[in-house]
This record gives sequence, structure tokens and C-alpha cells, in this order.
Amino acid sequence: METELARSRWSAEGTRGECSQRCYNIFVLETVCVAWFSLEFLLRFIQTQSKCMFLRTPLNVIDVVAILPYYITLIVDSLSVGGKPAGSGNNYLEKVGLVLRVLRALRIFYVMRLARHSLGLQTLGLTVRRCTREFGLLLLFLCVAMALFSPLVFLAESEMGAKQEFTSIPGSYWWAVISMTTVGYGDMVPRSIPGQVVALSSILSGILLMAFPVTSIFHTFSRSYVELKEEQSRALRQKPDSQDSTKSQNSEDSQETDSYHGITEATASAIQRRKSMAAQRAAEIRASMKT
Repeated sequence: METELARSRWSAEGTRGECSQRCYNIFVLETVCVAWFSLEFLLRFIQTQSKCMFLRTPLNVIDVVAILPYYITLIVDSLSVGGKPAGSGNNYLEKVGLVLRVLRALRIFYVMRLARHSLGLQTLGLTVRRCTREFGLLLLFLCVAMALFSPLVFLAESEMGAKQEFTSIPGSYWWAVISMTTVGYGDMVPRSIPGQVVALSSILSGILLMAFPVTSIFHTFSRSYVELKEEQSRALRQKPDSQDSTKSQNSEDSQETDSYHGITEATASAIQRRKSMAAQRAAEIRASMKT
């Protein structure tokens, strides 16, 4: 027994050591990534002209929400390790643990940073922004159908069902949502024939009601994708055009300077010729006057 207890303790200590080493490696990797993200954000913030517009941009807000939890977690960890206030028991530690768990869950916003470099995620965000009315219609249709079919299936199952799986009308709302969205977990199933008829009608109506707004959302998504792709191609075209324009301007400037130097040299030679001709004429006039 003692040997078995010792082995179990050694195995537990070994797993704790492996877990702590793994957590430390993950912490180092996260520190490097957050440092790089913070440096990038600070450089972009320094270079921008309008600081307020920079902070109001959705992608920059996502960057702030993704970076800040790391620093807040470090501060909270240091304060909690330093000591807890007197008179507080486990409630303080529970609150600190809850805050840390929430902040660590916010780190999933690191994935949203890919939207800055992904055309598909940019298209998705633009589609959601443009289709707010369609999403509202979809939610309205779903709520109306849910309020219609939940009482019907509860009435059918409570009157004629063998098993009371539908205990209440609010409990039937979950079944209505799962049925109309064609997910079908199977945790609540109508057993009677009237309940199955209601289930069939709810499934068919859910397919039709969801198809109406989804077509508009799909067209908006395709149009947004084409627009963003054209903007990206236009931006790629403007870069070589700007380089060619700078090269042409430099060549034109060099040609202008060469022509300017040629003109100045020609005018200087013409002035010298005129001066020599005037000197020759003055010498001839003096010689004729002497004779």
C-alpha cells in the first residue's frame, strides 16, 4: 500500500511538472506574440494623423480588445499573488478567478486579427454590416414561428403523447428552434401522430422562412466579395503606376535639365559670336577712318 501511494504521488508530481512546463511554454509564446502585436499597434497609432478616427475603426478596436486582457491579467495576477485584503475569505479569490477566466476567454479575439489580411473575413464583416435588416427579418420570422408551433406541439403531446417530454410551453421553444433550423438534436421528440404532424409542418415552414432572407444575404455576400476583390486589384495596379509615374517624372526632369543646359550653352556661344563680330566691325571702322 505504501509503495502504491508513493507511486501515485510521484505520478501526480510528474504530471504537475509537465503541466507547469507546458503552461510556461505557452505563456512565453503568448508574451512574444502580444509584444509583436503591441509594437505593431503602437507604430500604426504613431504614424496615423487622426488618432480619434484610428481608435474608432472596428479592426483597431478588435486589436485593443485582444491585446489588453494580457496586460490586465498580469496586473491582476501580481495583485492576487501580493496578498489579499484583510477580512476577505474565499470570495475574493473566487472573484479574482472569475475575472481571470473572463479575460483569458477574451483572447480568442486574436483570431479576428486575421480579418486585416483575409479577404474572406473582410467580406463576411461587410456582409453582416450591410444585411442588418435581413438578419432582423430572419429573427422575426423565427420568433413568430416559434411562438406558433411551441403551443401546438405541447398541446398535442400533453393530450395524446405517451411520454411527457414536453413539460411546458417555454420548454417547447427549444424544440421549435431546433426543428425549424433543421438541426434536430433528438433530445425532445414528439411521439404522437398529431405531434409529428406539427413537427413536419414546423420543419417545412422553417426551411421556407429561412430561405427568403438567406437569398438576399447570399447576393450581398457575392457583391461585397466582388467589390473588395476589385479594390484589392486596383490597389495592386496603383503601386506600379505610381512607380512608373515617378520614373517618368525623373526622366522628364533630366530631359528638361539637359535641354536647359543646351540652351544656355547655345545662347552663350551666340553672344560670344556677336561680340567678336562687333569687335571686328569696330576695328574696320577705325582703320577706314585713319586712311
